[in-house]
Amino acid sequence: MDSDFAALFQHIRALYAIHAAAGVVLRDEPGRYHLGTHHVRPKDGYRLWFGGVEIKKNYVSAHVMPVYVHPELLETISPALRKRMQGKACFNFKTMDAALLAELAALLARGAARFTSDGALRPGKG
Repeated sequence: MDSDFAALFQHIRALYAIHAAAGVVLRDEPGRYHLGTHHVRPKDGYRLWFGGVEIKKNYVSAHVMPVYVHPELLETISPALRKRMQGKACFNFKTMDAALLAELAALLARGAARFTSDGALRPGKG
C-alpha cells in the first residue's frame, strides 16, 4: 500500500466516520471503509449505501451515494472537484489537496443531511 495513498485514505475515511453513528458500518479494513444506511429494501434485503472510500492501484476512490440519489447536491461543487468525478457518484484522488478534501467533507455533510431527512440515516441509531 502506497504510504501517500494510505494517509489520503485515512483522511477520507475520517470524513465518512463522522457519519457512522447515523448509519451502519459495512466494512472497515485496511484500504477499505464502507458506510451503509438504515434503509433496506424488503424485496431483496439490499441496504442503501451511503458511500465509502477504497485504495485502488492508482488513486483513492471516494463514493458519495447521496449525489446519485439526489444529483442536485452536485450543483454547487467546484470545477476542480467535478474534475475528480468518475461516473455519477465517485471521486478519485491521487494527492492530499486540503481545499478539495474540505469540499468533499462539505458534500458528505450535505449528503448526510439529505439522507437524514429521507430517513435513511438516523443520528444516534448507529
